[in-house]
Amino acid sequence: MAELLNPEEQDPVEMIDLTPENISDFGICGYKDTKKHLELRRKIEWFNRHYPKGLRIKIIHSRTAGSQGMIEYIPGNHAHRPVNAEWYMFIHCIWVGFKREFKHRGFASFLIDECVSESRNKNMKGVAVVTRKGAFMAGKHVFVKKGFAVVDRAEPDFELLALKFDEKTEDPKFIVPDPGIYNKGLTIFRSAQCPYSVKNVGAIIETARKLNIATRLVELNDSHTAQQTPCAFGTFCIVYNGEVLSHHPISNTRFENIMKAGE
Repeated sequence: MAELLNPEEQDPVEMIDLTPENISDFGICGYKDTKKHLELRRKIEWFNRHYPKGLRIKIIHSRTAGSQGMIEYIPGNHAHRPVNAEWYMFIHCIWVGFKREFKHRGFASFLIDECVSESRNKNMKGVAVVTRKGAFMAGKHVFVKKGFAVVDRAEPDFELLALKFDEKTEDPKFIVPDPGIYNKGLTIFRSAQCPYSVKNVGAIIETARKLNIATRLVELNDSHTAQQTPCAFGTFCIVYNGEVLSHHPISNTRFENIMKAGE
């Protein structure tokens, strides 16, 4: 389904529902070539596997500039975040504007409204999302403007927000386990939910090998496993001897610098 958002303009922008049939035509998160990008192939396989569970991705698409916005959400019991959000629709991620001219045009608000509308139609209790300042996650301001409120927090600076359709509804909660249980060597968690979780992991593992560090790679292939990760980001985490080194994807150079600083 495609919906024109600005039919009067010379370059109409459409909202398009991605499906297993069309996701390869549009790509995701800036990745477009399935032959070139392993990240995209993994994401498409992940999307196709979870689509029957209610996973949905809607994109803002320009006919001249390509995808310039996206929202991804899924029923909370299938959320790939360490949260208890059953009967909430859970937003994995949202972004708008690879190009500056597509920012500040209300597209993020429109995408959130689409998610909220579908959540009401499916008789969900509300909509929830994890936010954080900095890279890889949306800030909370756009959600607060839409009526979301902070209902829980997790280290170091993650916030869980919810828009409840009935104030009597129980809040969603973080269920982030203690990273201290991963107290032997290096453990890397990653999920194909985030395409950027693929890049640099091989180089990081090789660096750890050269440093004689025992390394374990945990693939977060399902929601149950993702909900057990010791980081609220839910799709990537690096733990070394029980301490979180990074809550989001990093370069091998950054990893090397972290390890050298800890020597």
